[in-house]
Amino acid sequence: MTDSIAAILDAVLEGQLPSDQQALALAGEQNTRRLTEVAATLRDRGFHNVVTYSRKVFIPLTHLCRDVCHYCTFAQTPKKLQAPFLTIDQVLEIARSGAEMGCKEALFTLGEKPELRYKAAREALAEMGFATTLEYLHHAAQRVVEETGLLPHLNPGNMTQAELDMLRPVAPSMGIMLESSSRRLTEKGMPHYGSPDKDPAVRLETLELAGRNKVPFTSGILIGIGETRRERIESLLAIREIHQRHGHIQEIIVQNFRAKPDTKMAQAPEPDLNELLWTIAVARIVFGPLMSIQAPPNLSPGVLSQIVAAGINDWGGVSPVTPDFVNPEAPWPHLDELNRETAVAGKHLHERLTIYPNYASEISTWVDPGMHTRLLHMIDAEGFPRVDDWCPGDEQSPPQTDLNAVANHPSRVSEDLQVILKRAAGAVDLCEAEIVRLFGARGDDFSAVVQAADALRTRHNGDRVTYVVNRNINYTNICYFKCQFCAFSKGKLSENLRGRPYDLSHEEIQRRCEEAWARGGTEVCMQGGIHPEYTGETYVEIVKAVKRVTPDMHVHAFSPLEIWQGAATLNLPLDQYLRKLLDAGLDTLPGTAAEILDDEVRETLCPDKINTEQWLRVMETAHELGIRTTATIMYGHVDQPQHWARHLIRVRDLQKRTSGFTEFVPLPFVHMEAPLYLKGKARKGPTFREAVLMHAVARLTLNPYITNIQASWVKMGHQGVIACLNAGCNDLGGTLMNESITRAAGASHGQETSPQRMIEMIEGAHRVPAQRNTVYGEVPRERIDAGLGAGELEDIINTPARKYERKRSGPLIRRGVVEPIQAVNLN
Repeated sequence: MTDSIAAILDAVLEGQLPSDQQALALAGEQNTRRLTEVAATLRDRGFHNVVTYSRKVFIPLTHLCRDVCHYCTFAQTPKKLQAPFLTIDQVLEIARSGAEMGCKEALFTLGEKPELRYKAAREALAEMGFATTLEYLHHAAQRVVEETGLLPHLNPGNMTQAELDMLRPVAPSMGIMLESSSRRLTEKGMPHYGSPDKDPAVRLETLELAGRNKVPFTSGILIGIGETRRERIESLLAIREIHQRHGHIQEIIVQNFRAKPDTKMAQAPEPDLNELLWTIAVARIVFGPLMSIQAPPNLSPGVLSQIVAAGINDWGGVSPVTPDFVNPEAPWPHLDELNRETAVAGKHLHERLTIYPNYASEISTWVDPGMHTRLLHMIDAEGFPRVDDWCPGDEQSPPQTDLNAVANHPSRVSEDLQVILKRAAGAVDLCEAEIVRLFGARGDDFSAVVQAADALRTRHNGDRVTYVVNRNINYTNICYFKCQFCAFSKGKLSENLRGRPYDLSHEEIQRRCEEAWARGGTEVCMQGGIHPEYTGETYVEIVKAVKRVTPDMHVHAFSPLEIWQGAATLNLPLDQYLRKLLDAGLDTLPGTAAEILDDEVRETLCPDKINTEQWLRVMETAHELGIRTTATIMYGHVDQPQHWARHLIRVRDLQKRTSGFTEFVPLPFVHMEAPLYLKGKARKGPTFREAVLMHAVARLTLNPYITNIQASWVKMGHQGVIACLNAGCNDLGGTLMNESITRAAGASHGQETSPQRMIEMIEGAHRVPAQRNTVYGEVPRERIDAGLGAGELEDIINTPARKYERKRSGPLIRRGVVEPIQAVNLN
């Protein structure tokens, strides 16, 4: 290796993309091993321990093609085919068989514009009512996505602007293989001679148009068809130039030529393994750590670990149903085999969609609006597909693979992750990028994160797992705020959601408190909607009503939103209003209404609610007055890992100043009845993996400032909280007695988990149960015995709300907005 090449590679490892001149200089480099070492390092920086694939069906819409590439067996003449095109029924049959096998991609392959060459193609299209092959492709793709749910990936060949406009609404991704930018290969005697669509300028123009139209696109090169190494690099650079303008190339395929019988290149030599590895490595170096580099696994059986070591991060589409019609001699590897081979290479195999995760997570930019809802319902927070049916609040059991991963001892952990975990264990404050990296952990990395969190739990809390016997009282479900995640509140626009509007009387609140005390309760947790008639005095009177009948009950009540609204209605500063509540008997505040402490998310999720700064200001003021609070996060809707990281950092920073938070409580989004989900604008809550990670990463990020991490049995279910207890959690929250908000959103869990059931869950996780009070103190034996001996709850009475004209004058209090009040009809 020359000094100049060594310098280029050193610069690449320092984070610089090679210039065109530097990339071309690699053409003479013979040290494949050094190139692959650099490429693998770059790949690990971008994709860590994950190698992806897409579970697909292959739909060969037509084998007719106007081109005559000398290596191709896909293209056929009309007389060799039973029919020029697959019928729609045949297309749907293939797609349905794929859907039944768990496929998510329908890969449409077809020849280039056969109607321009073959009368049979023109007649067949006309008979079906189409003028062009691409019109029929549009129809077929639309039927597939509507009738089977598979996401089409289209390989339609060269396209005009109008054709791209037509196809974009029915396919989240498309592709065209450049193959080579060398015009020499189109000359007489070369493989692309007589194939007008293989003109590099024409193919590059299609790539350019796709970029302008924001279409996630696949491209790549075919090696071993007579091109030189320099020409390969020139081809890669041509693609890179277009990608740098538009950012739309989602993967680069390096495909090795396979000689096929009955073609003009049947006797041509195939590229050897070294040539393939060299090209993969150079492709990675040219494009850097963030581009997906793919090599088809069926074209190189037996050497997959070496291909991984050369710098790929993707295997492409693999079908459990259909053969590779382009390379029919090369069967797909079985997915179990591919998983084993990938593991041997030290990587974790993970499914992706046809649209890559970084594009799927930015659908407003890259996907036609008509596909948004379908895609949102398929993905997790990073844009990977959901691969199981578990959702928060549902009765579906957690996926066994994730449960196993919590307990598995990781054999290979990414080096960068090991550094972050060591910093977290040493109580070093993690930055946003490090926290985001933790949330991206999969495979062995996932196991390492949850086990590092659990080690911190052992250090701070031992094997003691706590819970509190409490009662939730949601005093009204009438609310004038329009939070898009909430299925609990009632206003004139939410009558279709669960339950009827109610506004509890003081007598009913008192009855529930007395019953809770008799059943061993030490805390009453009170929250509700922001009723337009409520003022700060309302909340004061509720606290007084509780204390009159249960003077020793701990009152844990009112989110920062209620505190903000209450203070504003009385025209009091926050500190004065909080003192007024303290005088009435308030003890602590719940840390709800936080949702995601990032205003980018709040603008969609709860646009008229208090913002991040206001929530933090309420909490800091409470802490300064000696009022302890909890902190929560409600995640899994329109948010992404960077938003979770910012939330944790903001909670951590406030805790460092005040030490006022008693615990951190992750609350996964329950989607079933949430307005934002019903409108098609939210995901289905976090995946189980994400939910477990939220608890683990919270433990690691908040160490050592917040040492109590709580799992919500209402959201996670009993099996889920046991997994969380092995991922850094030490607390299961309250028995609740009544829970309305999560059940209104569609959850199956709720109402009550008895002290006995809490003890069973904790002991089932091989931990030591301990009843606590709200601020993690000891509970008198008398309270414990009362809880263990409690009978059945009486039926609750939700005092119906009536139609009324507003009595309170003045504006509704919103975040930075004052609105006049009109009559409210709640019937």
